[in-house]
Amino acid sequence: MRKFNIRKVLDGLTAGSSSASQQQQPQQHPSGNREPEIQETLQSEHFQLCKTVRHGFPYQPSALAFDPVQKILAVGTQTGALRLFGRPGVECYCQHDSGAAVIQLQFLINEGALVSALADDTLHLWNLRQKRPAILHSLKFCRERVTFCHLPFQSKWLYVGTERGNIHIVNVESFTLSGYVIMWNKAIELSSKSHPGPVVHISDNPMDEGKLLIGFESGTVVLWDLKSKKADYRYTYDEAIHSVAWHHEGKQFICSHSDGTLTIWNVRSPAKPVQTITPHGKQLKDGKKPEPCKPILKVEFKTTRSGEPFIILSGGLSYDTVGRRPCLTVMHGKSTAVLEMDYSIVDFLTLCETPYPNDFQEPYAVVVLLEKDLVLIDLAQNGYPIFENPYPLSIHESPVTCCEYFADCPVDLIPALYSVGVRQKRQGYSKKEWPINGGNWGLGAQSYPEIIITGHADGSVKFWDASAITLQVLYKLKTAKVFEKSRSKDDKPNTEIVDEDPYAIQIISWCPESRMLCIAGVSAHVIIYRFSKQEVITEVIPMLEVRLLYEINDVESPEGEQAPPLPTPVGGANPQPIPPQSHPSTSSSSSDGLRDNVPCLKVKNSPLKQSPGYQTELVIQLVWVGGEPPQQITSLAVNSSYGLVVFGNCNGIAMVDYLQKAVLLNLGTVELYGSNDPYRREPRSPRKSRQPSGAGLCDISEGTVVPEDRCKSPTSAKMSRKLSLPTDLKPDLDVKDNSFSRSRSSSVTSIDKETREAISALHFCETFTRKADSSPSPCLWVGTTLGTVLVIALNLPPGGEQRLLQPVIVSPSGTILRLKGAILRMAFLDTTGCLVPPAYESWREHNIAEEKDEKEKLKKRRPVSVSPSSSQEMSENQYAVICSEKQAKVISLPTQNCAYKQNITETSFVLRGDVVALNNSICLACFCANGHIMTFSLPSLRPLLDVYYLPLTNMRIARTFCFTNNGQALYLVSPTEIQRLTYSQETCENLQEMLGELFTPVETPEAPNRGFFKGLFGGGAQSLDREELFGESSSGKASRSLAQHIPGPGGIEGVKGAASGVVGELARARLALDERGQKLGDLEERTAAMLSSADSFSKHAHEMMLKYKDKKWYQF
Repeated sequence: MRKFNIRKVLDGLTAGSSSASQQQQPQQHPSGNREPEIQETLQSEHFQLCKTVRHGFPYQPSALAFDPVQKILAVGTQTGALRLFGRPGVECYCQHDSGAAVIQLQFLINEGALVSALADDTLHLWNLRQKRPAILHSLKFCRERVTFCHLPFQSKWLYVGTERGNIHIVNVESFTLSGYVIMWNKAIELSSKSHPGPVVHISDNPMDEGKLLIGFESGTVVLWDLKSKKADYRYTYDEAIHSVAWHHEGKQFICSHSDGTLTIWNVRSPAKPVQTITPHGKQLKDGKKPEPCKPILKVEFKTTRSGEPFIILSGGLSYDTVGRRPCLTVMHGKSTAVLEMDYSIVDFLTLCETPYPNDFQEPYAVVVLLEKDLVLIDLAQNGYPIFENPYPLSIHESPVTCCEYFADCPVDLIPALYSVGVRQKRQGYSKKEWPINGGNWGLGAQSYPEIIITGHADGSVKFWDASAITLQVLYKLKTAKVFEKSRSKDDKPNTEIVDEDPYAIQIISWCPESRMLCIAGVSAHVIIYRFSKQEVITEVIPMLEVRLLYEINDVESPEGEQAPPLPTPVGGANPQPIPPQSHPSTSSSSSDGLRDNVPCLKVKNSPLKQSPGYQTELVIQLVWVGGEPPQQITSLAVNSSYGLVVFGNCNGIAMVDYLQKAVLLNLGTVELYGSNDPYRREPRSPRKSRQPSGAGLCDISEGTVVPEDRCKSPTSAKMSRKLSLPTDLKPDLDVKDNSFSRSRSSSVTSIDKETREAISALHFCETFTRKADSSPSPCLWVGTTLGTVLVIALNLPPGGEQRLLQPVIVSPSGTILRLKGAILRMAFLDTTGCLVPPAYESWREHNIAEEKDEKEKLKKRRPVSVSPSSSQEMSENQYAVICSEKQAKVISLPTQNCAYKQNITETSFVLRGDVVALNNSICLACFCANGHIMTFSLPSLRPLLDVYYLPLTNMRIARTFCFTNNGQALYLVSPTEIQRLTYSQETCENLQEMLGELFTPVETPEAPNRGFFKGLFGGGAQSLDREELFGESSSGKASRSLAQHIPGPGGIEGVKGAASGVVGELARARLALDERGQKLGDLEERTAAMLSSADSFSKHAHEMMLKYKDKKWYQF
């Protein structure tokens, strides 16, 4: 990874202007004189950026391979990625620089190496004996296109078939071409008048390495004698071939064809197949050929000692099975099992007990690579059950819509989530252990708990244990289960905000200490959850409806429209909870027939059984107003100590007391300013332009232009509360908007110039609300898309019983701060520069049966404020850290003077900013839309890191990128994969130890005996001296223009990789044993050459690694 270069400020700001922006503002208050005393321990050398691990299902997979001795699985993708899987927890991601699709993968079995063939006609040799695999050699074919490769077990000669029908031979040690070529015209001679098509299959006869079976696409198969350089037999069939497989005795082979047939051939009878099978064809009575079926894309022929062979195939279904799911067919004796898959099959492999092709195969499982899943089928159990997949491949089960990442959580959280999640596991899996179990775990230096939360399009929320660079699902919450599902198209619920996925999660707010969870969904709904280990049945789901929209009595408003309701009392008045009867939303439309006062989703009115885990505490929904859907929620915060949840959108802000189930605050954004509004706002009728709810928060790529949407003197929206929805609400409007994807910031302001002011950041804290305050008090800081920060004071009743009886009083404080760009993040520091976390109440089980203890329990509740700031002396000051899309400011409190300021970017905008802990200190971490990752010290905002990492190529990255403590960050790199990275120098240095080992020294199983001794005296398995045939001495040199050799970058890195860990030691010891017979001087010379030159090493390292197999005694 390239080391960062610190640039003072992004986007070409001069050093002079940068230093000016950082200089301290003149302080009028004596408290400001203390500020320079804060010792900042973080320096630029504490930061370095590198990718750590990639989790999830390989996006757009295209190739599959398995090493039966090492027990490692490899998957290649259409974007040139390579994913390697060993035992659960051992995973590795590599990338081909070209980004070309991987068309085939071949392990050098038990050698710790892999050959990849790419769509750009390159072959690459990967060294897997180091923790981060690297390419040792590459070979680029210049004149022919590569279509198929085959590497026989324990051979160093790779057969490469091409589109022209020729076969070239590559030495995998030196990655050079042999002069031996099998030309297509020589192979088919006069058996066909036309070109046979590309090579689709190559394999050697299991019993005779000197005979090569070549399959051409047109239907011709040739058995080529390598020694005599001519064809022994040619087999022709009038249907195109997709794949070929041998019987282990080498006397028969099977072909799969494009008409859904299988043909079985005797090697010595080329005239016609011994048997033709159409596995899914309807057998016609009068002996005619069955109707043609879809192509059989692949077939495998595997034998067992004790029973019938297995024939396993993909495809081949009849054409009349329209809409039928893709199938894998397992034929065993007279039984045929058709296994339906959820996605189309990319490839499959049968896992067998032996790596030797000339022995009984004894298949025990089939690994099936699907378009969006990896399935492993147990062949040894009746009914062919699947294995439970231990890899975290289900991230994309429903598309991910948002992500949050928490490092250094309370230690009891992961066990608590696991204990409730373990009950959700499916039954009916195979009883056996997962068979892909190669490699070794790394030595995890990180011991702190990490949790990733993903929100999904179907309304589900998944909690993942992400500790020590692994990933494992802990618990899944389905938020949609509180809503009624539509039973038919006519009874469609009021989900016209979005066409599909009305329950999609947009924002997650989670308090790890109290375990309170709050989600905001795309249908303008908010759900608050409590964690409980007890199962409960909720008779009535508690529900609030909030009417949040600018309403103007405008000349163009229809006469019959309801008069705007009175403003909510906010100041000193107590907004008492409104009883549910006073504002029931009984009408689904206003007097002019427009939908009004109706939420988008319908909450269930039947009792809800809630399993242990997260249980619904309260559902809050924004309602339609005058035919206009509620606007999507843009920010959300929950506080367990205060018992409050607050959320905002482009209309305004609402605060709810979830303990008393009451709306406390319901204001248009403009009303937050009071008389201090700095903007001139145009009046607007809410019905003049019907704007779909996603506008202003649409995908960056869509670039929607939104009409001007401002308001002059809005009245406060009406609050209404009810416990269950009426059943007769019928949709009468059809407003659609597909885009639920939400920018983490309201970065769209920077692009669409959306003029309506939305609430973009919310932060509960205990701090100084006004300049005159002498002590901190609970408050809410509100940030908007126009760069304003407003402070709302909270007056909370005493704890215990009083908290449930007395109202919370909410009042704007008059404090207004300004920044450039939409506000993204706020945090608070104490006088020593330490982070002041929001107050919280530690988790306790609230579903306890004994009613008599209820009052006692309430009295024992912790006091409302447990914020560290409350223990400070009254005279001590605090700092507010505010980050916007353009700049960061540190404000001294209570004076409200700007202590430090940093312009982060001029030409771009910040997508995500987080205040995070690192090395017992804190910093501000930012990810910019131009691809830069930056960190700044706190409180002085000195630039510490600025690295160009990746440009914002799509909205998914913007929506999911997040930083957390201890130098960790992540984003969704593809629709199915999470990429984790670190910006901590210490983690970068420890990463090598933490990564797992892919290669472990394992003895190769003994060759099958029956062919072994026969091999010495003739008969049985025939061996072939390939070196003599393909070496330069006999076959000459290949044409230089045919292929170009490219040395890989894995040279010296290979030495470093092998040098780390026990595996490296063992691997070197093994090599040393093989070299024992050689002169010491020769070894010393080689070692010297290895160390002096990376180029020299890359030529010799693999040769040494593989040399032992050419020195076995029975081959002399």
